[in-house]
Amino acid sequence: MIERIWSGRSPLWRLLWPLSLLYGAVSTLIRISYQRGWRKSWRAPVPVVVVGNLTAGGNGKTPVVIWLVQALQQRGLKVGVVSRGYGGKAERYPLRVTADTPTAQAGDEPVLIAQRTGAPVAVAPQRRAAVEALLDSGDIDLIVTDDGLQHYALQRDREIVVVDGLRRFGNGWWLPAGPMRERASRLSTVDAVIVNGGRAESDEIAMSLQAGEAVNLQTHQTMPLASLKNVVAMAGIGHPPRFFNTLKQHGVTPVGEIAFADHHAYSKDDIAGLLSRGQSLLMTEKDAVKCRAFAQPDWWYVPVDAALSGSAVAPLLDDIAQLARRQRNVSAG
Repeated sequence: MIERIWSGRSPLWRLLWPLSLLYGAVSTLIRISYQRGWRKSWRAPVPVVVVGNLTAGGNGKTPVVIWLVQALQQRGLKVGVVSRGYGGKAERYPLRVTADTPTAQAGDEPVLIAQRTGAPVAVAPQRRAAVEALLDSGDIDLIVTDDGLQHYALQRDREIVVVDGLRRFGNGWWLPAGPMRERASRLSTVDAVIVNGGRAESDEIAMSLQAGEAVNLQTHQTMPLASLKNVVAMAGIGHPPRFFNTLKQHGVTPVGEIAFADHHAYSKDDIAGLLSRGQSLLMTEKDAVKCRAFAQPDWWYVPVDAALSGSAVAPLLDDIAQLARRQRNVSAG
């Protein structure tokens, strides 16, 4: 239903329109208050790159964060990652995150990022605290913040926005009548726009998600996706149909497709009744980090990598790397 409302296919968005105007007024006022210095923002001593979005729901932001961190690591930079840690609840913040940190404390995306990149990761509701924790614990050249485009209390040096190329901006209205956190005109102020799927415009960077082989949650054995038979697919991400479509593109036609809410906190009981005898469960990597503690032998996940193309990709990475190196030289001098 929410997809129909946000796309404009359902007239119910009109009933929510007054609330959207209120949301837009408040979010615009917050942004202006930081721009004009009415509220204080904090600048980190190292460059900060925000990877965020303008809409609610899954756009492929976390794969872009992983891609960016790995690309900068390959250029010799020490990259730290901060996140709000949505879906997790720690006893105290900031929380340093590793691949073994329980997702109940850190949230699923920070644990996944730590697992895939090996980069130092910290979460805190106030991202400044997470940045300071990383800077206090080691040598960091650059901070990448997973989400936080609208978190103006933290100053940033570069902004990257990820857009769902198929859904784009729906009906264009602010939440809750539409999917927008900020209006599409905000794109004119950011440093790069990455479009996941669909068709990228001339000033945008095209991206696709490349699925790897299926990985067993218990044994870490890998297997070509098309080799899995009698599969039940499960996804607790912002836009589950994207995952189900990816499976079909790789020769997997699930006998069942189960969608959970984004950041759903799984339990063994949640999943126990999904499978019949002889069936295998196939999930996203983001789901897998939450299910590993009680995984069964026939549970698999699909890792995905962001693949970016176009002439703007190398200049974007060069710009960010040079920014970090200039700051490092200034600090060393």
